[in-house]
Amino acid sequence: MDRSSRVTEETDGDDEGRIMEAAIEGENGGGADESVEKIFESKEVPPWQKQLTVRALFVSFVLSILFTFIVMKLNLTSGIIPSLNVSAGLLGFFFVKTWTKFLQKSGFLKQPFTRQENTVIQTCVVASSGIAFSGGFGSYLFGMSQVVAKQSTEANDPQNIKDPALSWMIGFLFVVSFLGLFSVVPLRKIMIIDFKLIYPSGTATAHLINSFHTPQGAELATKQVRTLGKFFSFSFLWGFFQWFFTATDACGFGNFPTFGLKAYEYKFYFDFSATYVGVGMICPYLINVSLLLGAVLSWGIMWPLIEKREGDWYSAQLPSSSLKGLLGYKIFISIAMILGDGLYNFCKVLGRTLFGLSRQLCDRNAGPILVGGGKTKSSPPTLALSYDDQRRTQLFLKDQIPTWVAVAGYITIAAISSATLPHIFHPLKWYHIVVIYIFAPALAFCNAYGCGLTDWSLASTYGKLGIFVIGAWAGAAHGGVLAGLAACGVMMNIVSTASDLSQDFKTGYMTLASPRSMFVSQMIGTAMGCVVSPCVFWLFYKAFPDLGLHTSPYPAPYALMLRNMAILGVDGVSSLPKHCLTLCCVFFAAALAINGIRDAAGPNWARFIPLPMAMAIPFYLGGYFAIDMCVGSLILLLWERMDKAKADAFAPAVASGLICGDGIWTLPSSLLALGGVKPPVCMKFLSRKDNARVNDLLNY
Repeated sequence: MDRSSRVTEETDGDDEGRIMEAAIEGENGGGADESVEKIFESKEVPPWQKQLTVRALFVSFVLSILFTFIVMKLNLTSGIIPSLNVSAGLLGFFFVKTWTKFLQKSGFLKQPFTRQENTVIQTCVVASSGIAFSGGFGSYLFGMSQVVAKQSTEANDPQNIKDPALSWMIGFLFVVSFLGLFSVVPLRKIMIIDFKLIYPSGTATAHLINSFHTPQGAELATKQVRTLGKFFSFSFLWGFFQWFFTATDACGFGNFPTFGLKAYEYKFYFDFSATYVGVGMICPYLINVSLLLGAVLSWGIMWPLIEKREGDWYSAQLPSSSLKGLLGYKIFISIAMILGDGLYNFCKVLGRTLFGLSRQLCDRNAGPILVGGGKTKSSPPTLALSYDDQRRTQLFLKDQIPTWVAVAGYITIAAISSATLPHIFHPLKWYHIVVIYIFAPALAFCNAYGCGLTDWSLASTYGKLGIFVIGAWAGAAHGGVLAGLAACGVMMNIVSTASDLSQDFKTGYMTLASPRSMFVSQMIGTAMGCVVSPCVFWLFYKAFPDLGLHTSPYPAPYALMLRNMAILGVDGVSSLPKHCLTLCCVFFAAALAINGIRDAAGPNWARFIPLPMAMAIPFYLGGYFAIDMCVGSLILLLWERMDKAKADAFAPAVASGLICGDGIWTLPSSLLALGGVKPPVCMKFLSRKDNARVNDLLNY
């Protein structure tokens, strides 16, 4: 959706009421007399083979590289990843429409561009770039590395370390990324047609694609692409301009002490990041305000107070990278809030899932009931299907994917994976993997079903479950940290791809794209991601030697957090500094309480209550990116006040342009770094006193 986001690794947006309401309204057509399919009635739906065109796959491959760079950069900085479905659908429409117009003028056009083909592109691109998230390059996978392990004081022995390498990363992704697809295929009819799950993001994406292919929608889409192109160019050139002033560490506009040097010391400054201004325009206001509130609470109040306890609560002789010092409070309190928020929402979504599932099954099993006059009626009453639903159901059931294909595929890949993964991660045994794969289909179903109800994907919550269960099972003496992180990756990939495919089935259902073309495009996109994402990460890894350090522009905060979760799972709380456990318990309980208050208050008041998950992110990173995102929110707010219709139409395009331009600049900057080309200027800001000392030194 244009305003939803994946907050850290946990959700696809939290403005749940707004997303659900918009999706339901859109699914109902916005009015009783409107019918989307009657508009397209005269257009023939191509067979599923013709929906998978060479041009669609080529455009998907190009866009997947672009979007992988964007997701990777966000993964390695703050972990906040906005939904890129709108950008994928919009750019896919623009490229293929331009292609077909050129061929049409030349007289060589053989197949017109359809909404089904547009859906294939969007599905393929999102599946490919999604591997950059579920592949764990900013979390569990990079958390195995020596760079991250050195930042911990525990479990940094060789059996708990595995440095990145292209060969094993690609192999690992290929053997774990397809299982989730096969696990959910047999349930597609139950979820989409029988249970009529909403899948708000999938529904919204379908409405977007349908609107593109109407005459008015095509005209608006062209204007949106032009706007995206303008801000893409601005963002790319702005990134290029900033590069000239970053010769060494702490140089350039990214270190501009906007609110003074003391505020800069505590991570409060505007760093002129076009990416996060764009992300702020896409994320709901509540997320951005929650981030800023978390930054003020931690870096503005808590850390300065704990610093005053240096020598009492923790040793003053410890290096800044030690988890027994101030860094330990930053990491573990943040982890406590994340776990509290994750546990609450896991229980909430699981409860909704079980309740909704039981109600659906009871409704289906309810027999006919006798009423007055000997007539019968079903309970509950079944509403007559609309023309749109009849048309969509007919085509959705036309191209079936045999159940035996899904079962055989799952068993085959599970067998290969169980035999392969222990050779990649020695502490992870084959029986650990078999147990995961026995329970994985049920967990994948729960995640996909819960996502259909709430638009929340709890992929990393299931991953954390794998960390603690398998890590404790393997044991501290037998590489439990590495085993837990690897299990996290296996679990995350299964449940994440299952919910993604279910969203795509919903999109395909509403655009009349065949389930077969959806499944195949998801498979192709996943295969692309298994190669593209490791290669893009490898470029970052080689181009930036300080990748993963807290002083780096790419600190990969969740790599260290997940590694410390794994250490906590196998070693207990003995490594925590003084009073840290007490503070962790307080913030864990606070996360549960805040979520409870939000639900009890109802949607009207919940929008004024902060999100614990978003508040936890700046505890480690600081508030600079939260300020960027709040600037994006402010721009959007003022734009909506001046011209709401124009803001609604073009704000997603502006935000996408800012994100894409700055994201793609990462490619040439990485290549320059690999080639040893350094910026010519260092722009650094000093206090008046330090400046005088530098002048005296130079004059001397």
